[in-house]
Amino acid sequence: MEKKSEVEGFGGLGLSEAAIKAVNEMGFEEPTPIQKLAIPPALEGRDLIGQAQTGTGKTASFGIPIIEKDFSGKKPQALIITPTRELALQVSEELRALARFRKCSVVTVYGGASIVEQIKALRQGTNIVVGTPGRIIDHLTRGTMSVENVSTVVLDEADEMLDMGFIADIERILAMTPESRQTMLYSATMPAEIQKIAKRHMRDPVRIAINVKDIVAPEIQQVFYEVLERDKTEVLRRLLDVESPELTLVFCHTKREVDDVAAWLQKIGYNAGALHGDFTQSHREEMMSRFRSGKIDILVATDVAGRGIDIENISHVINYSIPQDPEGYIHRIGRTGRAGRTGIAVTFVTPREYRQLQLIERIAKTKLSKKEIPTAAEVKKARQRQIKEDLAEVIEKGKHRQYMAVIRELAESADIEELGAAALSLAFGSTEIAELVKHQPRPFGDRRPEQRGTGERGMTRLFMTVGHKDKVQTAEVLKAIAKESDIPGHSVGKIEIMDHFTFFEVPSGIAEKVLTAMNRAVIRGRRVSVTKAKAHPASSKTYPKKKRP
Repeated sequence: MEKKSEVEGFGGLGLSEAAIKAVNEMGFEEPTPIQKLAIPPALEGRDLIGQAQTGTGKTASFGIPIIEKDFSGKKPQALIITPTRELALQVSEELRALARFRKCSVVTVYGGASIVEQIKALRQGTNIVVGTPGRIIDHLTRGTMSVENVSTVVLDEADEMLDMGFIADIERILAMTPESRQTMLYSATMPAEIQKIAKRHMRDPVRIAINVKDIVAPEIQQVFYEVLERDKTEVLRRLLDVESPELTLVFCHTKREVDDVAAWLQKIGYNAGALHGDFTQSHREEMMSRFRSGKIDILVATDVAGRGIDIENISHVINYSIPQDPEGYIHRIGRTGRAGRTGIAVTFVTPREYRQLQLIERIAKTKLSKKEIPTAAEVKKARQRQIKEDLAEVIEKGKHRQYMAVIRELAESADIEELGAAALSLAFGSTEIAELVKHQPRPFGDRRPEQRGTGERGMTRLFMTVGHKDKVQTAEVLKAIAKESDIPGHSVGKIEIMDHFTFFEVPSGIAEKVLTAMNRAVIRGRRVSVTKAKAHPASSKTYPKKKRP
């Protein structure tokens, strides 16, 4: 019976049997509102403007009409332009799934990857190209890609491309495609610049608007916590402990904040990763793969790096820093509550940010409920519950049997309850120590990162020969310094990881000790070299900083 309803749902849109079979196998039961409204006119070849954010099913709303075309030849007949490489890869993946029962090929082109491999794929021939504006322009300039046969162009997340400065590239690409093409434009918001593009390059478009409140609010529980800036990391830890989310996406404003929060989470035992614009493309792809597969369950990201993340089982989005505009809030929380699932969107609001919260609620036509920060008692109870679950799993899988002889021997002289409690204290007692400082939180941002700026008095800056290209993370560097030098981790100052090298600061009194110890260190299988950072001749700083957004 269920399968019948699935066929009726998409069958009513006039799709081919191949398309219906593909969407059924992908697990789509019923078309989403934007799919119901967009697919019929798109199948007729009409130009289309869809106002909808990520998470509404918009990829299938333009992808299904595209794969329903009769493709021939080796030159691209459909071109999908996206703002980021991550979104380009995800759109390509969904198009391939939709086209599994059709004769249709997809090539993805984006910066930060080998252009030689992309040229090779394009020369072999393809029906659909998905790519970022800059790399598409690159191929058109080189003559390695032709758009003379393109009959459909899709501008996906047009407002994001506007924000990233790609509008001139889009205009140039559209000018090179046939005037007879079908154009579909999707955007969460409709600023004046996007409306001008629609007016210049589209013919009598069908306009579809999906209300944010209708799509997001029913599926996503939206809450906020009033926190002081210095308490954010402590509140974050409490929430993660109490709620035990499946996969969590944490948004921060700056790259430095992303690094600091991710390193702090790793330091206290969470499987966390960081994602921002300073990372290499290979690192970004590896991090996304690990997050998607659950090898890391918390991903800390900037807004730009978080664009295009489309993973169904993200249960929590946490706005560690309040979004800077209502549209940003919509984009962020749209990463949860996917595929009919429920999701939770949490926003940290400092007392000075209440006006921004009210603006978000008014423009996004939504309401955030205020919640109380979990108490120390609630955190302790949650930890004990998790310990019970972990112990039950160990017993079920028989992982404990190698210790049975030891327990029998100890049981001869100790009460079994005392013995069990002592074992738990030995295994988990360190987590209880943190309870002693809960009422006076000392979040990571208050300890070193905000105070240990370059040139801090009493600190010496050192240079180390590993960087992002070696896939190292802040937590790994901190751990290596503390372990090799036999110093407490909190004494290490600012850590800056660049593409090919890393700077870090230590108290001047132990700098020579750290130099000697770290020149024996191996990080990620590579022996490192550490020297004192050279002073930049044109500045009193030890090295010129990279500009941050």
